[in-house]
Amino acid sequence: MYKEINISLSPEDASEKKLYKKEIAKKILLNEENITDIEILKRSIDARRRDVKIVMKVKVYFGEPMPKKTINFNFQDVSQKQEVIIVGAGPAGLFAALKLIEKGLKPIIIERGKSVSERKIDVATINKNGDINKDSNYCFGEGGAGTFSDGKLYTRSKKRGNIKRIISMLKFHGADEDILSDAHPHIGTNNLPKVIKNIRETILQNGGKIYFNTKVTDLIIKDNIIEGVVTENGDKIKGKAVILATGHSAEDIYELLYNKKIKIEAKPFAMGVRVEHPQELIDSIQYKSKKRSKYLPAATYNLATQIDQRGVYSFCMCPGGSIVPSVTAPGEMVTNGMSPSKRNSRFANSGIVTEIRIEDFPEYEKYKELAGLRFRRQIEKAAFQNGGQGIVAPAQRLTDFLNGKLSNRLPATSYHPGVVTSPLHFWLPEHINKRLKNSFKIFEKKMRGFITGKAIVIGVESRTSSPIRIPRDKISLQHPQISGLYPSGEGAGYSGGIVSSAIDGERCADKISL
Repeated sequence: MYKEINISLSPEDASEKKLYKKEIAKKILLNEENITDIEILKRSIDARRRDVKIVMKVKVYFGEPMPKKTINFNFQDVSQKQEVIIVGAGPAGLFAALKLIEKGLKPIIIERGKSVSERKIDVATINKNGDINKDSNYCFGEGGAGTFSDGKLYTRSKKRGNIKRIISMLKFHGADEDILSDAHPHIGTNNLPKVIKNIRETILQNGGKIYFNTKVTDLIIKDNIIEGVVTENGDKIKGKAVILATGHSAEDIYELLYNKKIKIEAKPFAMGVRVEHPQELIDSIQYKSKKRSKYLPAATYNLATQIDQRGVYSFCMCPGGSIVPSVTAPGEMVTNGMSPSKRNSRFANSGIVTEIRIEDFPEYEKYKELAGLRFRRQIEKAAFQNGGQGIVAPAQRLTDFLNGKLSNRLPATSYHPGVVTSPLHFWLPEHINKRLKNSFKIFEKKMRGFITGKAIVIGVESRTSSPIRIPRDKISLQHPQISGLYPSGEGAGYSGGIVSSAIDGERCADKISL
């Protein structure tokens, strides 16, 4: 027999099974020795009061053992099956491949970047001396942008697909079991590469193919039906369908579609800055205590407001993490954040970004569907020009940003390549500058102490999402103009993060298999 209950515990009591077993026994009026096992279904932190609690939903077994749980997927040998091309080995592409294998189709993944192990070297090189491999970096390569940018699994896309299945698939491939129960699951930048490698092995062992260091430069289209793709070295690869899952930074793909007169659409996106505080300060604000309990994780936050009818919000908040250069080409400056699984850095950072719409930059209207892309590129160039040598980032104390003055000295930061003092308040576009300033004042009311000279603002956070959507039919998920072309994931404008991208990739694979 079993019973499901919700229980609120102190962080210490929730930290160890023998302790929470004792408290659960009290709640259900049962002797401890009669409890055979406890399964944690969901776990979250309630920090609304000074007395922080861990809220757990558990399944308590008594009188019988907890049944063993196995995760099974219908992987099969597809080596001789019909082929489907997937452009991009991010979460949308990888999960599309796994789903195709379950459906009896052979995925052919074409990835411009390197395998995750080789990619690690290029990422380390960027941080060390600023050398950028335009096809292997924080954005491009096996695993996609999320691999070296935190590995957070939280998503609001609950109506679009089976989130539990995606989380279970990640657990099956080596992620920690805690992701099955945590309210805001997180794999960690240090652990996600192992999971990605295991997914690759599943694809290869079941007959799929993966081509690394292979850039798609053209599409093979006949009578508005896609037949395959052309790679940079001139090879033609054909298949039943093409899933386009290239990510939000693949500007060349947008240019390719535009030049071939394949319909794309400008869409709203978001841009702003990275803001970093001492983690100790964020802990004290969120947990209402001078010192964080050793039983509590590094505190996080989630902020949002409306300024001038535009959303302004925190993005990819990284407790116990660091800021990284997400550049994909020389002459640009782009930042992002990441956290290791232990979230044990002394810094906390987050993107603070504002919604951008086409009417915000009328001077770019001449670029039509590519207007947002051109605007984003220009801001990234401005950040580079106002930074230091190489990928030294432009930065400012948060208080100085608000007061419109250049910082004489900058606080310590996790950004390894280094920062240089710069008047972000001056060179950022006024509509972005104004909304950020007003939002910081509102966020201070929600988190007293958020505005401080200990916080640093680093520019720019510009790759939160794609400025372009590649349209598709709502039912078939195919491009309305090109039969057999399935735009998918963040780069196509249909997801935002690891889980939602994985769900979208699976949806496309399902449609192809019908």
